[in-house]
Amino acid sequence: MKKTIIDLFENSVKLYPNNTFLLEKTGKEFEPTTYTQVKEQVYTLGAGLQALGVKKGDTMALLSEGRNMWVIGELSMFYAGAINVPLSIKLEESNDLLFRLEHALVKYIMVSKQQLGKIRLIIDKLPLIEKVIVLDRIDSYQEKEIYVGDVAEMGEEFLKNHTVEEFLSVPNSIQNDDYATITYTSGTTADPKGVILTHRNYTANVEQALTLVDIDQTWRTLIILPLDHCFAHVVGFYIMMSQGATAATVQVGRTPMETLKNIPQNIKEVKPHFILSVPSLAKTFKKNIENGIKAKGPKVVKMFNQAVAISQLYHGNGNAESKGWRIILKPLVALYDKILFSKVRENFGGELRFFIGGGALLDKDLQKFYCAIGIPMFQGYGLSEATPVLSSNGPKRHRFGSSGILVKPLELKICDADGNALPVGEKGEIVVKGENVMAGYWRNPEATAQTVRDGYLYTGDLGYMGKDGLLYVLGRFKSLLIASDGEKYSPEGIEEAVVEHSSFIDNIILYNNQSAYTTALIVPNKEKLAAYLKEQGLSLKDEDGKKAAIKGIREQLAKFEKGGELETMFPHRWLPSTFAVLPEPFTEQNGMINSTMKVVRGKVEKAYANRIDHMYTPEGKNIYNQMNIDSL
Repeated sequence: MKKTIIDLFENSVKLYPNNTFLLEKTGKEFEPTTYTQVKEQVYTLGAGLQALGVKKGDTMALLSEGRNMWVIGELSMFYAGAINVPLSIKLEESNDLLFRLEHALVKYIMVSKQQLGKIRLIIDKLPLIEKVIVLDRIDSYQEKEIYVGDVAEMGEEFLKNHTVEEFLSVPNSIQNDDYATITYTSGTTADPKGVILTHRNYTANVEQALTLVDIDQTWRTLIILPLDHCFAHVVGFYIMMSQGATAATVQVGRTPMETLKNIPQNIKEVKPHFILSVPSLAKTFKKNIENGIKAKGPKVVKMFNQAVAISQLYHGNGNAESKGWRIILKPLVALYDKILFSKVRENFGGELRFFIGGGALLDKDLQKFYCAIGIPMFQGYGLSEATPVLSSNGPKRHRFGSSGILVKPLELKICDADGNALPVGEKGEIVVKGENVMAGYWRNPEATAQTVRDGYLYTGDLGYMGKDGLLYVLGRFKSLLIASDGEKYSPEGIEEAVVEHSSFIDNIILYNNQSAYTTALIVPNKEKLAAYLKEQGLSLKDEDGKKAAIKGIREQLAKFEKGGELETMFPHRWLPSTFAVLPEPFTEQNGMINSTMKVVRGKVEKAYANRIDHMYTPEGKNIYNQMNIDSL
């Protein structure tokens, strides 16, 4: 049966013509656009693209902040038969943008005014580009540039001179296996790869994801993740679209920082029922909540902390296990909810039922905190190559530390290094098969052949299926620590716990490639270290202060060792015996962090190969070595 994104959209317009599909704030308040109005705009712009010369199978790029025109722009591309190449607005470096635009053979670009400068810098190197469609009015357009309103006018003219049937002949000719998007993964290992997702990949994943959570036409979400993010793309607006529900986008500020600052206010205005989140946002929200409580004085802080502790005890590890004796805490938790937590939830609009977290693993403490205050943060799991949703915790069933229930239908197996399936409870590579598995990597048959074999997607992620029927994801299958005796261990859990429990450490990468001991590359939090040294009358400007800072970092790591308060968390052989203090943080600019805010382990290891080698020398094993002192 034909089920393209176009079929999905047309069906929703028929079923929910007057429902609000998009909410956008450009002035004083959020303005609604109904399903019918979106369809009218999509037809006009889609016809304009056909008039402009866009042909079926052409690749178009979309580089813009999240807004109505992002969604309308993508749908219009599909109505012209084109393939969208969604690009991250975080791609600052012209070589990153250039690589994607060249590699994807892009002919047309839709771009916002704020991002246009990046395209202008590299347009001379892109001879394939025929038109740059600017989504905003600007004072003057350069060669090849055209205002989107002028394209829409061409569309109106086109529709006057052609029947609707003629216009629709292109979108109606699109089949399930036709390509919809090429999404470049920001790769934690090598060059970005273009993930080809078909129309059916998307509609299948929408159907699958809806087996995990019941969304209906009354629901609203505010999309705070970038729309090029596969997770935001599917769960943010395609799932909402399929149900006749409403998707709002964050008010775009004059700078990325201003846009970020609009999020708390926009949440109050939109009153979303769920929000998609990533660990960095979850931590920011938590910090804001705690600062708000602190401002009310020590008595309120004490009561809030007590309330959170009792609520966490009551909820345990989620609703996938019985409460047992803890049920007696229910009236107390209900009281705290009424007098405290409900007030906190007002900051999130008062109607927020849950967050869904994707991307990197959310730590358990964070999940327990949000569950305690009545807005659980459900960990999900997926990857762009799977369009992306594979599993998630949800209102029906959740257990902290797990990645939840598998979407249906989906075939999953856990495999060892030789590709043999392992029994329940054993750890190995997560391998899946379903209609949501990508068509392959664009112009990269070698990588496709390695990743998709016999219809199975080899995710490169390490995990196991629990006896409780939930999936547990443990980190990267291939970024393992390997000891000299061949034993393997995934470093991500330790790294996240260290950052969570060590105020002096902003980032840590553990390393062990068949060596006698594990080492660590550490990005220090210089502000916290400076404040700590000041209390002792020391400073980071002199050698004594730097040595005291290194000792402070060492003491925080010691919490996980024998005799430390967290000694039972991890096997001691995987804890670092020594560490290298790094001179600069991991950022997107230096390529150490990708657009989903995950550390690109391979790049970090390559950049600091000399520091890693140094840690395996007698001098480097001593943490007070000159390289560490110089890095501070």
